[in-house]
Amino acid sequence: MPRNILSLIICGVLFITSGILLAQAENNAQAGASSVTQVQDVGNKICPVMGNPIAEDAKVTYEYEGKIYNFCCASCIEEFKKNPAQYIKIIEKEKSASQPVVTK
Repeated sequence: MPRNILSLIICGVLFITSGILLAQAENNAQAGASSVTQVQDVGNKICPVMGNPIAEDAKVTYEYEGKIYNFCCASCIEEFKKNPAQYIKIIEKEKSASQPVVTK
């Protein structure tokens, strides 16, 4: 009889411990999810490398410093990687040119 009681105690301790560990894991997962930074799609419609309009169904994307840039093909991404600042300036010019001018 004491052996059965000991087994029940051990099972109870294991059950409680697993519940505590599961709760800690859920808390850690929630904390990790809230600290994930949001990636921003710059939404460029023209490939900064080739200057071609980007077909939505054929575009390729590349994430750089928390922003997603659009390209017409994978080889343009490789060119972008060689000098990102140069191509980001091109994208910024495209974006500012497409902004409507507001007059008062």
